[in-house]
Amino acid sequence: MPAGPKVKISRALNLAITPKAARIMERRSFTPGQHGLARKKSPSTYKIQLLEKQRLKAVYDVSEKQMRGYYAKAAHSHESTGTVLLSYLETRADAAIYRMGFARTIYAARQYVAHGHFMINGKRILTPSHQLKVGDLITVVEKSKTHPQIVEALTHSGGIQIPEYFEINKVKMEGKLIAKPIREQIPIKLTEQHVVEYYSK
Repeated sequence: MPAGPKVKISRALNLAITPKAARIMERRSFTPGQHGLARKKSPSTYKIQLLEKQRLKAVYDVSEKQMRGYYAKAAHSHESTGTVLLSYLETRADAAIYRMGFARTIYAARQYVAHGHFMINGKRILTPSHQLKVGDLITVVEKSKTHPQIVEALTHSGGIQIPEYFEINKVKMEGKLIAKPIREQIPIKLTEQHVVEYYSK
């Protein structure tokens, strides 16, 4: 079976963005291409910053325009710009649905939202970038509670570590943002300061 574009992106960024990519990267940890194993040249500071920015965009599947918008808002905060940036991304509706285990990937979560399978505080949402506030309740729409992929994702989410800022009720098929994410709780292995440095130039 061919690796597929998301696996190639994951290997290029050295960051698994789907479960399939994670499995393949366990066996093939080098970058893609004929000379993947031979690429040992030390990258420049700019290259490091650019790579982290690309990794962050890939994790949340956001556009460059969206990322710049999140950075601009985070930069005006009185808190750490990098942490606030991650908090904005982590509390998007699609990211929350993925973290809670309602979807196997961020891409699937985005599709489910766009197709109207979820509500926030009893109101159906269609915008994956909808920003959650502490106390907001995400619920699977009643007629979508038998959706095969959503049911499968929840069934197989037992081994997934749900971040502490989310509270999940699998029986009711709902979850809540109960606290503002702090950096130590956000399950992302990258250096957000490099992203801040990239955009602050």
